[in-house]
Amino acid sequence: MSVSNSSASGGGADDSADSGGRSHKKIRTGRNLPLAICSGVALGALVLVSIYPYPAAFVAIAMVAVLIGLRELHRAFRSLDISPALLPLVAGGLGMQVAAYFGGPAWLLGVLAVTVIVALSWRLRDGPEGYVRDATSSVFIAIYLPLLLGTWLLLLASPGDGQERMIAFIIVTISSDIGGYFAGITAGRHKMAPTISPNKTWEGFAGSVAACMIAGALTVWLMLGGPVWAGLVLGVAVVLAATVGDLIESLIKRDLGVKDMGSFMPGHGGLLDRLDSLLVAGPVAWVVLTLLVPAPA
Repeated sequence: MSVSNSSASGGGADDSADSGGRSHKKIRTGRNLPLAICSGVALGALVLVSIYPYPAAFVAIAMVAVLIGLRELHRAFRSLDISPALLPLVAGGLGMQVAAYFGGPAWLLGVLAVTVIVALSWRLRDGPEGYVRDATSSVFIAIYLPLLLGTWLLLLASPGDGQERMIAFIIVTISSDIGGYFAGITAGRHKMAPTISPNKTWEGFAGSVAACMIAGALTVWLMLGGPVWAGLVLGVAVVLAATVGDLIESLIKRDLGVKDMGSFMPGHGGLLDRLDSLLVAGPVAWVVLTLLVPAPA
């Protein structure tokens, strides 16, 4: 779960003065650690409550997330006079969550294809001006939100240990945030992508890698009965995907000229600001676990 822009954030130290004129060091981290922990705990609790003993209940939660995320993206695009095909995206986005859990990868991709075709057709009525711009935004949204989110449900639908795979995915991704935060504030010096996300540092990224590898090894071994080496691979893959997810979200917001995607959490941004790393890490975790940790017979 991303807590705002940077799973590998690292703050530089600033000199500032208090009311008595004394200078002191102020650490700027670019993120809110209590929010990071609370967001992760809240999501973990929500998953636990919804998937035990009825994992299909999480489909409804994913559908609500799609609706909130689509609203945030649609409003952000409309601020630049870009018009995604909202109704086809809503119908297709909700359908993808149901298809992913009950039908599997083929159904998820099938509903995506139909959604894209309908969205492209929907825009025909408004003529040629701005068609490519509007149609491209619809395709982007269909892939970025409901398709990527649907891979969480592919994890959850894995026969035999779907709940454990979903929880392992969340634990490993949250570990990226926490490991990156502590490494960043204690040792962060070298900027990773200053023009995209100024608070990211290579030291923070190293902390994210270490935390994710440990979390991956432990969760795969203890929860899924898989080999430790597969957990290490999962950790590396997830931290790379989570970091890329943060950077993608940062670029989207910079391009659209918005500070936050919404106000889902007042003062802390929108739902997509909280889920950016999880969205990209989801399909990566599903691929790694599917290939390296077979479901129990």
